[in-house]
Amino acid sequence: MKLYSDEELARIIDTGILRKIGEVADSMGVEAYVVGGYVRDIFLERHSNDIDVVIAANGRIERPGIAVAQALKDVFGKKANLSVFKNFGTAQVKYFDKTSHEEVEVEFVGARKESYRHDSRKPIVEDGTLEDDQNRRDFTINAMAICLNSDRFGELVDPFDGLYDLEDGIIATPLDPDITFSDDPLRMMRCIRFATQLRFDIEPETFDALERNAERIRIISGERIKDELNKIMLSANPSRGFIDLQRCGLLDIILPELVALDIVETKNGKAHKNNFYHTLEVLENVCKHSDNLWLRWAALMHDIGKPKSKRWEPATGWTFHNHNYIGSRMVADIFRRLKLPLDANMKYVEKLVDLHMRPIVIADEEVTDSAVRRLLNDAGDDIDDLMLLCEADITSKNEGRKKRFLENFRMVREKLADLKEKDYKRLLQPVINGDEIMQMFNLKPSAVVGELKKTLKDAVLDGKVANEREPLMELLINKAQELNLHPNPMP
Repeated sequence: MKLYSDEELARIIDTGILRKIGEVADSMGVEAYVVGGYVRDIFLERHSNDIDVVIAANGRIERPGIAVAQALKDVFGKKANLSVFKNFGTAQVKYFDKTSHEEVEVEFVGARKESYRHDSRKPIVEDGTLEDDQNRRDFTINAMAICLNSDRFGELVDPFDGLYDLEDGIIATPLDPDITFSDDPLRMMRCIRFATQLRFDIEPETFDALERNAERIRIISGERIKDELNKIMLSANPSRGFIDLQRCGLLDIILPELVALDIVETKNGKAHKNNFYHTLEVLENVCKHSDNLWLRWAALMHDIGKPKSKRWEPATGWTFHNHNYIGSRMVADIFRRLKLPLDANMKYVEKLVDLHMRPIVIADEEVTDSAVRRLLNDAGDDIDDLMLLCEADITSKNEGRKKRFLENFRMVREKLADLKEKDYKRLLQPVINGDEIMQMFNLKPSAVVGELKKTLKDAVLDGKVANEREPLMELLINKAQELNLHPNPMP
């Protein structure tokens, strides 16, 4: 972070479009301020092309945000694109700024004050002053404004000491946090998201308000919650966000399947690990190597089947048999509830959750060609992501065991590489398919056809026969005879 004087701020924001906005505002007799994230990011020394501008007209003109945006468009002509959103009283101007050599987007809105009904986050909006507009902002670090008018160009307006909170790494609300969060419960998600992205601490009174108002999140749409969750997931250390969500009670409402992992049971002196914190450790391990959002979701969900599969067995202790399969079956319901896409991305997460134990089982035993062929066949093009997830899943504190697993994983990867070089799809998919089997024995789609296909596939995967027509046909005929099937006579 870096502190700047007003004079230095004036030089920083003296881009073509911001200076021009100030000139347009002067000509119309209104005040213009750049606010929010753009101002915050100046002090954090982070680049941003998304600019929010508030116009304070003091009742002189209607819809002042739209009016200034339209006037700016008139100045720039064809060099700028204007979009107007009359229902919201906002407008957007897109312009290629020759000073910065980049396209910038400027959102214009009139200064306003808001009030809320208890059953809705949609505010009742009235025209207001800059002070009113800053009062309605979510956090002090987002409530700072810089004047664009020529006589005060670069002047920082910071009524809530957001600059000090920025310097101290604190997320706090401008006004009473209970009112802030109750009025618009989505701000609770944004609070944790900003704390996660910026690696800031949530001010204690603000965090207490998160706990008191957690139930209010139920009035927020799944789409809005999903957007914030994905931003947390794509941060450098998403586990920070999930720990805060769990601590304040929001996670129990949004993703109770994850909270169910936060338990340790002991019986006869044997305890299992806390699978909530294990899951977050796996997620962090994945994040070190990949920014793939859906691989991160797979890491978060890889053990969600454990609570349902947990059993105590006197001979072995706590077991979680088939938790991978149970967990994969839970993915679709969670995605549907969170409004995540029910498409190939969901199928990808399901697959990785289902298969995540396979490489570990292989690595815990002798690494055979047959087992690796089967793994490659089932994982397909997602094999590298699956291996990354499984290596991230090795969080054992037993360094000897961890070293042995990782060494065996290296062997698995070597065998996978060899198979890929030999074109695994050609090698692993039998040359005789289901359509040919049905035609040969005059069968319709059925379990019998599936059994015949499985016989061929298993033989290829286990390396018992070459993936060639003649030996596979011989195997097929023999298996068909066991099932009392006879091929159609040759014409």
